[in-house]
Amino acid sequence: MTDVLIRPPAIVRRPRLAVLGTGWIGTHRMQAVINSDAADIVAIADPSQDAMAAALTLATKAEPVTTLDELLELEPDGILIATPTAMHADQAIRALERGVAVFCQKPLGRTAAEVEAVVAAARAADCLLAVDLSYRFTEGIQRISELIRRGELGRIFAVDLVFHNAYGPDKPWFYDIARSGGGCVMDLGVHLVDLALWALDFPIVTGVSASLMASGEPVAPPADRVEDYGVATLRLEGGAIVQLASSWRLSAGRDAVISAAFYGTNGGARFRNVNGSFYDFRAERFRGTARETLAMPPDGWFGRAAVEWARRLADGALFDPAAERLVDVARVLDRIYGRSPPH
Repeated sequence: MTDVLIRPPAIVRRPRLAVLGTGWIGTHRMQAVINSDAADIVAIADPSQDAMAAALTLATKAEPVTTLDELLELEPDGILIATPTAMHADQAIRALERGVAVFCQKPLGRTAAEVEAVVAAARAADCLLAVDLSYRFTEGIQRISELIRRGELGRIFAVDLVFHNAYGPDKPWFYDIARSGGGCVMDLGVHLVDLALWALDFPIVTGVSASLMASGEPVAPPADRVEDYGVATLRLEGGAIVQLASSWRLSAGRDAVISAAFYGTNGGARFRNVNGSFYDFRAERFRGTARETLAMPPDGWFGRAAVEWARRLADGALFDPAAERLVDVARVLDRIYGRSPPH
């Protein structure tokens, strides 16, 4: 009888996670990780005692602290950051420099320079870095991106992106450009710019033109106040055109209008929200006047980005070069806001 070498199963280390910011988004992402059983929440921090108390009812074994420094002293494996935008880059860099992996709310930074600094810190520390660009994880976008990457839509030559929110944010810092980095394009458009470039495998953006408005009046570049309406055209290497429109407080007749449509030489596909919902989406494939449904609600996509990050961390993932693409998206936003000259 031949001896057979039986290898023991690989030991997957259960990550210990900290949560910085337990508002609605931070709490939801934390809850998604808890529900997935992908990691342990060991500490939380938030300046609001009420928010912290509510979070502790979910993460019952977490230690409550008051600052990022206190969180880092507990030596977590990773941290979920859900704080105002102006804090993201500095907080992420401080965590990464301590060897702590980072999952951050979008946008990672107010400018491309801030995003570049975070990515550089992640690369230097060899730590996993991810941003909550959650629409990538919807079933509809997954199906559409598969069609594009298999070439079933032919050569993509046009992309139409829309995100109108009939409400505005409810936090004052969103309306201070020094703290937010921008208005509706930074808040909403970042998702759609990322979707388009990601689905098309990040082609070179050869040109960007944009118009921004606040209360119906033009915002001249470089933007010195937040916009509540913005349109932009991106020209891609190879000739494709991407058109983006986003807004806050637009009289849209419903809570939200969200869509991403891709048109190719062999057909098209569109991802859109259903009945004004922020959470329910339908995806369809178009062949001339015919259409085929690719995905319909329900789809529990909302926390998938955080869960995937936690699972990758459990598997021992280190710095992923795909994080470099976060800089590409940030550079497009800089150009929309007139913060950098055209290339």
